[in-house]
Amino acid sequence: MIGRRRKDAPAVPLAERAERLRSALDVGGEELDPDAAEHARGVVQRVQERWALKGGRTVVALAGATGSGKSSVFNALAGADVAMISPRRPTTAEASAAVWGEEPAGELLDWLGVHERYHVEDGEAQLDGLVLVDLPDFDSREVRHRVEADRILERADVFVWVADPQKYADARLHDDYLQPLRHHETVMLVVLNQIDRLRERDDVERVREDLRRLVQSDGAGDHEVIATSARTGEGIDVLRSRIAAVVGARNAAEARLVGDVRTSAESVGQSVGQSTPQLADSADQRLHTALKAASGVPVVLDAVERDYVRQANARAGWPFTRWVASLRPDPLKRLRLGDDSPGPAGIAPSDVRAVLGRSSLPSPTPAARANVQLATRQVAEDAGAQLPVRWQEALLEAAGPTGEDLADSLDQAIVATPLRARSPVWWSVLGILQIVLALAAAAGLLWLVLVAALGWAGMPVDTPFWGPVPVPLALLVGGLLGGLLLALLARLLAQVGARRRRRNVEERLDEAVEEVAYQRVHRPVLTVLERHEKTRELLERAAS
Repeated sequence: MIGRRRKDAPAVPLAERAERLRSALDVGGEELDPDAAEHARGVVQRVQERWALKGGRTVVALAGATGSGKSSVFNALAGADVAMISPRRPTTAEASAAVWGEEPAGELLDWLGVHERYHVEDGEAQLDGLVLVDLPDFDSREVRHRVEADRILERADVFVWVADPQKYADARLHDDYLQPLRHHETVMLVVLNQIDRLRERDDVERVREDLRRLVQSDGAGDHEVIATSARTGEGIDVLRSRIAAVVGARNAAEARLVGDVRTSAESVGQSVGQSTPQLADSADQRLHTALKAASGVPVVLDAVERDYVRQANARAGWPFTRWVASLRPDPLKRLRLGDDSPGPAGIAPSDVRAVLGRSSLPSPTPAARANVQLATRQVAEDAGAQLPVRWQEALLEAAGPTGEDLADSLDQAIVATPLRARSPVWWSVLGILQIVLALAAAAGLLWLVLVAALGWAGMPVDTPFWGPVPVPLALLVGGLLGGLLLALLARLLAQVGARRRRRNVEERLDEAVEEVAYQRVHRPVLTVLERHEKTRELLERAAS
């Protein structure tokens, strides 16, 4: 809700206020109450139209209920019977205007829509520039009379509310007209007419104070009620001097429009919150977890771990069984992830992705999709918990991307994430040692075969010994046992390294998923919140 202007706040020019209000309407858009927004656009338009006609004229409108005697007050102020009064019923059918001074008023009266016009000859100099308008009764039984009164009241610079002792507490006057004018105190006068009908002076003061109290309770300001009698002329001079003071100030039009802009900004301000909330960390974590599961990250991490073990065995495993590892499929290539090297048929994973549009990661399960929808909704609901309903609906719409689009974005994020890293040094070290041990075993085997063949041919061979063990046998047994032990060590190291790589890749995937969450959920939600904050600030500054 937009608050009132602080007393110590600097005055803001009318044009700047109107521009802030217009910008707030543009930024807020459909999230603002349509009725309040439409009325505010009308206010901005009236500011532009009235300011183009500013000149030196001040439009003072006499408004009142049926029988209040405002037309008689009009005639008394004009000094002649210029207002047409019904002989049967005191009802003004059409608005009429009395003009003081020589400045042209035709264009202004055309804009007001007043066709009955009278020029006051030899008028008082202090009223020079006054356009006094006698309105139809705002409580008339004729709808067109009420519409006419309301239309001109929207465009008048100053209001003179004429009440009578019988109907001064009428609900239509206070509820429909005075209560909305809480920012128009400086352009309002309150008149209690027909005081000649009250027998005692104490009765006049009592009704004046009661009317003053009612106006003040309406929020329209603390006004000194002017007591008049158009029949006897009592109080007319006081009213004339008060009107002259307003006309002489030459700022009523601006003050009226400023009041309109402030009132309209406060009305539209009911469509925004008192502050703009921040995204909740708990909802973000829930969304991240749901997107992570829906994107197939656990499947990718399992494949990364298996791929590391497979590569470690292929590089540092026992050379005599490495061929078995080559028969196992590459877990990352099966998902069309990892490196982009062509397969046996010369087709690379990127070629397949270009045709299918995505990797081979499994599609999210219905449960995973439901979790994502709940998580995105939770982000929007937490962000809009303190906002009006229209902003809450905008946040829900912004936070709810279509399932297929979100799944494709997650898949592309996974595909673009590096899943492999530089090969560990120990793969090469153990691989070299495995080759050395394999060569030693092979040399020992060949040596033993050669010794056996020569012995079978009757050609004795002197075989060297290492202690009690022949060297060829030591080479064979040592090479085989050493290779097996290194293979066992490599398997243990591979499990440790696979878990470490899983954690590293998981951090990269978390960043990728977080980026998708930001682009597809957080940023649209933040955009709505930024619009709300800008709208709120503009309305607050327009109403300040």
